[in-house]
Amino acid sequence: MTRRLGLRHALCLGVAGALIGGWVLPANSADLGGNCCADLEERIAELEATTARKGNRKVSLTVSGWISEQVAFWDDGTKSNVYVGTNPVEQSRVRFIGEAKIDKDWSAGYVIELGVFGGNGGKWDQNTPDGTNPNSVSVRKSSWFLKNNQLGKVTIGQDGTSTYHLLDDADTTMTRNFFDGEGPPDYQASFFARSGGSFIPGPAGGSNLRWSDIARGFNNSTPGDNGRRNIVRYDSPTIAGFSYTASWGEDDIWDTALIYKGGFGDFEINGRAGYGHSSDETNNLCHTGPAGFRADCEWWGVSGFIQHKPTGLFLFSGYGQQIDNTRAADVTTGNPALVDKTDDTWFVQGGIETKWIALGKTNLFVNYRHDSPGSNVAKGTLRTEDAEIDYISGGVAQYLEAAETMLYLVYQHADGDVQVAGEANRTNIDSLQQVIAGAKVNF
Repeated sequence: MTRRLGLRHALCLGVAGALIGGWVLPANSADLGGNCCADLEERIAELEATTARKGNRKVSLTVSGWISEQVAFWDDGTKSNVYVGTNPVEQSRVRFIGEAKIDKDWSAGYVIELGVFGGNGGKWDQNTPDGTNPNSVSVRKSSWFLKNNQLGKVTIGQDGTSTYHLLDDADTTMTRNFFDGEGPPDYQASFFARSGGSFIPGPAGGSNLRWSDIARGFNNSTPGDNGRRNIVRYDSPTIAGFSYTASWGEDDIWDTALIYKGGFGDFEINGRAGYGHSSDETNNLCHTGPAGFRADCEWWGVSGFIQHKPTGLFLFSGYGQQIDNTRAADVTTGNPALVDKTDDTWFVQGGIETKWIALGKTNLFVNYRHDSPGSNVAKGTLRTEDAEIDYISGGVAQYLEAAETMLYLVYQHADGDVQVAGEANRTNIDSLQQVIAGAKVNF
C-alpha cells in the first residue's frame, strides 16, 4: 500500500533526520533547542493557511487577471465633471483555468472568469457618477473544453462566440487592452445626448435619448461583433497561420469565423472575417421583440492588422454590419416604412509601439471611427430612424515591465446627427469630449 505524507509530516521527519545526524557531530555543534519542532509546526501552519489549494493533483490550476481602473474627465458642451471607475473596455477580472493531460494529444479543462466593476465606466451619465449596478461581480465565462492537437478544441458553456471581438482581436498592440474596436462607444455609451445644450427628447416627448439609443450594435454598440453566450464552440488547429471556428447556442444563435495570424519578413499580419445569425424568438440580439415574433438578425465583419516589427509602426482597421430584418415588423407606433434595418461601422487606427526606454514599450496612436446606425425600435415604438456618428481619438500608453502594469491616456471627441422619429428635420448632436487616464495591472 502506498502512503502519501503531508507537508507537515515530511518537514518534521526531515528535522528529525537532521537531529539524528547531529548525534554523530562534535559536541560543539549548534544547539537547535528543545522547542524546534513546536516553532516549525507553527510556521508550517502559517504557510498552509496562506497557500492556494486545488481540488486534485491531476488538474493544473492557473489564477490570473487584472485590475483596470480609470479617472475620466468629460464635457458635453453644457456640463462637465470628473468620474472615477472601472474601465469598460477591459473591466477588472479574475480568471481560473484548469487543464489536465489525458495523453500526448488529448487534454481537458475548464475556464471560470469573473468580471468586477467598482464604478461602471460604461454606464456613466451626467447624473450617475458611479454608473448603474456599481460594486458588482458578474460571471463572464464558465465553460469546459476537450482539446486534441490534431483535431482541434470543443468548448461547452458560457464563453465567447466565434464572432466575439471579431473587430478587436486582430490588434496585438497595447491599444487592445484599453481602446479596441469597441472602445469609442464603450466610453460614452450611457451619456445623454444634447443638441443646443438641451437633452434630445425621444419621439412624442418620450424619454431623453442616450448615445447608446442612437448608436446600434447589440454588443457594445458595435455592428459585426457578437458577445459571450451559452454555446457549443469548435476551434480548429492552426495550419499555415489559418484557423477556423464555429459556434452555436441558445435559441438559436450561430456564427463562424476565419482567422489568420502570421506575416512575412519584417511584418506581422493578422486578419479576421466572420458571419453570424440569430433567430431567437424572444431576443434576437438586435432588439427584443414581442412574444412569438419571427426573429431574423444577422451580422458580419472583417478586421486586419499589420505592423512593421523593426520600427513598431502599425495600422489596424475594421468594418462591421448588422442587419435586423424584423425591425419594421415590430413597429406598432410610427411608420414601418421609415425603418432602416442596417447598421454599419468602420474604423482605422494607426500608430507606433516600440521600446524607447528601459521601463517597457511605449504606444502612440490615433483613431477614427464612423457609424451609420439604422433605426432604434423599442417595444414596438420607432424612436430614431437613422444617424451618423463620428469618433476622433488619440492617446499614449506606457508599459512597466517590472510591475506588469500599463499606464494609458486617451482623448476622444464624438459628435454627429440623428433623425428622431416624427421630427421634420435632423437633429445635430453636441460634441462629447473625454480625457481618460488609467492603469491596467496584470496578475
